[in-house]
Amino acid sequence: MKNVALNDVHISLGAKMVPFAGFNMPVQYSGINVEHETVRKDVGVFDVSHMGEFILKGEGALDLIQRVSSNDASKLFDGKIQYSCLPNETGGIVDDLLVYRIDEKTYMLVVNASNIEKDWDWISSHNTGGVEMKNISDQTSLLAVQGPKAAAALQSLTDVDLAAMEYYTFKKGAFAGVENVLISATGYTGAGGFELYFENKHAKHIWDEIFKAGEKFGIKPIGLAARDTLRLEMGFCLYGNDIDDTTSPIEAGLGWVTKFTKNFVNSENLAAQKQEGVSRKLVGFEMIDRGIPRHDYEIVDVNGNVIGKVTSGTQAPSLQKAIGMGYVAKEFSKEATEIYIKIRDNNVKARVVKFPFK
Repeated sequence: MKNVALNDVHISLGAKMVPFAGFNMPVQYSGINVEHETVRKDVGVFDVSHMGEFILKGEGALDLIQRVSSNDASKLFDGKIQYSCLPNETGGIVDDLLVYRIDEKTYMLVVNASNIEKDWDWISSHNTGGVEMKNISDQTSLLAVQGPKAAAALQSLTDVDLAAMEYYTFKKGAFAGVENVLISATGYTGAGGFELYFENKHAKHIWDEIFKAGEKFGIKPIGLAARDTLRLEMGFCLYGNDIDDTTSPIEAGLGWVTKFTKNFVNSENLAAQKQEGVSRKLVGFEMIDRGIPRHDYEIVDVNGNVIGKVTSGTQAPSLQKAIGMGYVAKEFSKEATEIYIKIRDNNVKARVVKFPFK
């Protein structure tokens, strides 16, 4: 198991540490519901330093990204970020990721912790143009400061005008006295906020300064369990649950990041899939009857016939109801369709709803 740079800090704060994607990670501190509400209403800090970061540099960097990713990275400009995915050759997804354009010939890719090695090998296998690739994951710490008070809580630590930053843009600048911090207006919570990338050696100093500056805003450390309930309320996909090597971006509702204005891995087949339609779709649903859906529970129709499978589910802290995501046969994917979740041999009624959950 690897430790993040702030491992001892999390332990000293009483975090419950669990193995996650090869790292010891804080799953919760004061409790999932309290942490979830802190982020929705105020501001919280997640240590997500387990995520992977690759730098791609050189004349062919954009061409390589265009060939391996589904979105159109030619639309990026300096300081702009794009959500995308890496399709595989069999119709599934190697990973979902963020693409950062540093400059015309330099990009940063941010990938899921569990897929760092897999993604590196995949992109490297397509690097036929001699693009310089550097894996900076082990040297990089990443803090996500999320919530409606994030900009106010952090503003005293930087000259960058945080409130003026547009969603999915970034700036490099001094932060808490540390030069060259990448400040990104992104996050995985739907509550607004920023993600901060910097060298491991600055982690303790930056963490301490964030908590000093944010004290009057009620800032708290938040674990990965609340990160999961927050992203699920928004209907954001989690790799390994809602998308994986067997799910196509079209089935997963990621057609908006799958652009057929260029050729990329398996683009021909995915274009045909978009044209002809798919046999199953990823949907959101809320429980009508009492019960909490969990990963891998069967989804059935009124007669008990299996029509799909739950990929994510929880009791949503902000919504006070049980919600989930799952793949269902296309004919059951329309909003308001009644479906049933098989919970301990009982078929429990639910209905299909739109994202984000309300």
